[in-house]
Amino acid sequence: MKENEINELVAAGEMLPLMEEFYTIQGEGYHKGTAAYFVRIGGCDVGCHWCDVKESWNAKLHPPTEVDRIVENAVKYSKTVVVTGGEPLTWDMTKLTSGLKAKGAKIHIETSGAYPLTGIWDWICLSPKKIKLPTETVYKKANELKVIIFNKHDFKFAEEQAARVNEDCILYLQPEWSNREKMIPLIVDYVMQNPKWKVSLQTHKYLNIP
Repeated sequence: MKENEINELVAAGEMLPLMEEFYTIQGEGYHKGTAAYFVRIGGCDVGCHWCDVKESWNAKLHPPTEVDRIVENAVKYSKTVVVTGGEPLTWDMTKLTSGLKAKGAKIHIETSGAYPLTGIWDWICLSPKKIKLPTETVYKKANELKVIIFNKHDFKFAEEQAARVNEDCILYLQPEWSNREKMIPLIVDYVMQNPKWKVSLQTHKYLNIP
């Protein structure tokens, strides 16, 4: 297949730059501790300095993969599929989610919300970034808000973001991994004083699993 044909298929969401896919335990947020199949899509221009998967940023490094193949691989392992990145909403998620739905899967997305929402989702985990704020639609439809706390100023950002999501959205504060020892005590104190928030930890890293 020619490069321009592949590019057209990627633009249409018929193929996606697949970085990796694996079956593991969800480590963060509301569904932590549950088994799920993760599909990590390459491509992200949000550019968080503390991102722990910077190798996902350049979509050109990850092979364009037919969506039908991604779907077939995923449902072999689990009926819960988590689409993450990179920033998956860089791409049109309509065909991927339609294919997964047709196979009876429950589909979660982990997103910064920086791009318009496409696809059909059972659960939207919104993790907004200051560099490129979420679209209004993602704010309204988010099931959980997960704000990464790297320094004290991030608590103010967290409150600003909480004011924009729907009233049923579950609110999480999660320490940035490299700064966790410093920030966890501050997060614990903050949640005790502001119990609308919950603490989220990257439990998969403590368990030493992907």
